[in-house]
Amino acid sequence: MELLFLGTSAGVPTRSRNVTAILLNLQHPTQAGLWLFDCGEGTQHQMLTTPFNPGKLDRIFISHLHGDHLFGLPGLLCSRSMAGNVQPLTLYGPKGLREFTETALRLSGSWTDYPMEIVEITAGEIVDDGLRKVTAYPLAHPLECYGFRIQEHDKPGALDANALKAAGVKAGPWFQDLKAGKTIVLEDGRTIHGADFLAPATRGKSVAIFGDTGPCASAIELARGVDVMVHETTLDASMEEKANSRGHSSTRQAAQLALDAGVGRLIMTHVSSRYDEKGCQRLLEECKAIFPDTELAHDFAIFSV
Repeated sequence: MELLFLGTSAGVPTRSRNVTAILLNLQHPTQAGLWLFDCGEGTQHQMLTTPFNPGKLDRIFISHLHGDHLFGLPGLLCSRSMAGNVQPLTLYGPKGLREFTETALRLSGSWTDYPMEIVEITAGEIVDDGLRKVTAYPLAHPLECYGFRIQEHDKPGALDANALKAAGVKAGPWFQDLKAGKTIVLEDGRTIHGADFLAPATRGKSVAIFGDTGPCASAIELARGVDVMVHETTLDASMEEKANSRGHSSTRQAAQLALDAGVGRLIMTHVSSRYDEKGCQRLLEECKAIFPDTELAHDFAIFSV
């Protein structure tokens, strides 16, 4: 998987940073996909400088309905249709997403020529496509807001064909059952357990993408043990009280969560427009003092998972 940040500013854009949007390129050899997390104003314009376009999106996840996470959605949906794309698209987000989307299209005389489903979510599993699942967790923000945990299913270990041959099991269509860990009975009456001939499973990759939030009880479960945690760092540690009063987190709180949850890496985003490049580096230093494996996202930054 690969994360591409299209916008990393909180609230309003700056000269160098647009408002929130993150692409997740699934990069699977047989079941590829391109997912978008939040869609702030100007997201489709940001995509023009990448190898991707809205037509390649198959799922869009909206954390909450504040404008800096949502106002780019109607334009993107219309451009996708005007380009002649007919591939289905599913939107996920809190209650109100359907009303917002349908009203924006209706009042502007717009439509989509592709199948579009809008799923208004609650906490819990919202997607399982057979290779990975997405679980939504409630966060602490003035509007209903969610974070998303993307978890690949573990990959079964390889079947040891040489060991089976040594055990007198001839190759055949039953190998598929054995590879799935099933038990078969041979013509000579012997019972062969597939699990006995499988290498250990490979753990699937995992990512936690937070919407806007102050500290909350569900955050630790959302992030626990993930390879990569994407979390807002709206304000520096000295402004923590102000951040929390508005449903946001400080650098210190994001880094401490990463430490407590045992994540692999922390990627900072959603930085207040009050910070210039030098100020952003100071935010990064505050996080790294608590959680060294921290990186600061900037627009068009790419991170492998």
